[in-house]
Amino acid sequence: MENTVLVTGATGVLGREVVTRLRGAGVPVRALTRRTELPEDPGVAWFTGDLATGTGVDAAVDGVRTVVHCASDARHFRQDLPALRNLITAARRVGVEHVVNISIVGVDRITYPYYAVKLEGERMLEASGLGWSNLRATQFPELLNTALGFLARLPVVLAPSGTGFQPVDQGEVADRLVELALAGPAGRVPDLAGPQVHPATELARSWLRAAGKRRPVLAVRIPGKVGAGFRAGAHTAPDRAVGRRTWEQYLAERVAR
Repeated sequence: MENTVLVTGATGVLGREVVTRLRGAGVPVRALTRRTELPEDPGVAWFTGDLATGTGVDAAVDGVRTVVHCASDARHFRQDLPALRNLITAARRVGVEHVVNISIVGVDRITYPYYAVKLEGERMLEASGLGWSNLRATQFPELLNTALGFLARLPVVLAPSGTGFQPVDQGEVADRLVELALAGPAGRVPDLAGPQVHPATELARSWLRAAGKRRPVLAVRIPGKVGAGFRAGAHTAPDRAVGRRTWEQYLAERVAR
């Protein structure tokens, strides 16, 4: 059977990169989105569906061998678990052979609620009986850009004190997910992290310079175990700094004015 690949969250920051690379590799691609107005995208079969309710999921997975699961909603993250459960149920029903999951570095070491949901999702997939691969990555520059753009609306930009971030290009993460999708189930694979850890305050200042904005940056201490985990760098992976595209390159290409 041909290795048709379904990408969930196909219109998101990471999902659209995965779809583009799979199409470029000549792989039959399906793309699942909650949108009802579907893109006109030659070479991609688009499906409307809602993983959280299960609506439209059966049709999207029918005839698929591999799923790359990129769908997540950080604003309503507690829906991620029923969404994954519905995906697993549908995948079992039609005989999907391999689910590739994207997760986050540090989900097992920081007691942040969103991280706890991502960790539970990893465990759910591992216990599913399906073939699986799980990749943890550090922070996408596109998401940091969005967060800093929001914070820069305020007179003072707040940044967590004593905390570093390790931006990794979402395109490089997509490349790795496609490699995994075209291979067999690999279980948990080595983490993928960006080339350098940057203090949060420096990330904010460099973003402000690139965006041409003048704002003071104020370091604030995140309290409790969550803050301690971030200050300890549990969400970074300096020993897996295999990403190539730097934060400075991202700023020059996407933010600089």
